[in-house]
Amino acid sequence: MKASGTVLYAALSLLPLSCLRAAGFSRRRSVVRWQSVAVWHHGLRKARGTLRIGAKGVGFQPAEGPALSWSFQDIRTFDLCPRHLVLVGYENRKWHLPGTRSFHFDMRTAIPPQVAAQLARQVGKPSENGVPNPHAPAFASLAARHPTRGGGTNGVLRFRSTGIDYLTASGRGARSWRWADIETIARPDPYHFRVGGYREIFNFELKQPMSEQLFDRLWSLVYARRLRGLSLQGGTQR
Repeated sequence: MKASGTVLYAALSLLPLSCLRAAGFSRRRSVVRWQSVAVWHHGLRKARGTLRIGAKGVGFQPAEGPALSWSFQDIRTFDLCPRHLVLVGYENRKWHLPGTRSFHFDMRTAIPPQVAAQLARQVGKPSENGVPNPHAPAFASLAARHPTRGGGTNGVLRFRSTGIDYLTASGRGARSWRWADIETIARPDPYHFRVGGYREIFNFELKQPMSEQLFDRLWSLVYARRLRGLSLQGGTQR
C-alpha cells in the first residue's frame, strides 16, 4: 500500500459522521456498515460487484449471478489489508480437496481502520487484521523493526488496552492484534519482543528497550485475564 493510504485513514477519522454515512459507512450501536466496489477472484475468473459489511455479516453482490453472504458466525477467519480481503468460511472446497473454501476480494475503496476493528470483533475468532488505527489511544509505544526474509519493515509498536498494533509508514506489513488473537508473548531481552498470534508470529527488533514494567503489564493483559477465566470455569464445575 502506498503512503497515501495512511493519509486516507487520517482523513476518514476526521470526517463528520454524515460524510461517512454518505460514503457507505455508519456506526450505530457498534454495528458495522460499509461497502465498496470489489472484484471477486475465483480460479481464473473474476466477478465485479459490491462487497458489503453489514449488521449481520459480509455479503458480495456480483453484477451477474447469485449473491454470496456469510454471517459473522459462519466466518472462520479472514486476512485483511486496506484494499484486499481473504475470507475463509466453513464450506468444503470443491473436488474433495482438503480444507475449506477461501474467497479473495480486491476492493476499490480502502477499508477504514474502524470498520476493520469492528469486523474483527464481530467475527470473534483469530484473524489477520492488517489495518490498524493510528489514532486509537495507546498507553505505550516503541519504535521497532520486523525483519522478514524479503527485507522487513520499520514502524512503531503501540500497546493499547484492547490489543497491540504495529504501524508502518507505508502500511505494508502493518498489523492489529486483539488480546484474543494473541496466544503468547515473549521478551528474550530488552531489545527483542515476540508476538505469537494464533494465525502468525512476529519477531520484533526494538529500537528502544522494553522495560520489565511494560512487559509485566502486557503479560497480565495476555495471561492473567485468561487464568482468571479458567479459575472461574473451574469453580463452576461439579
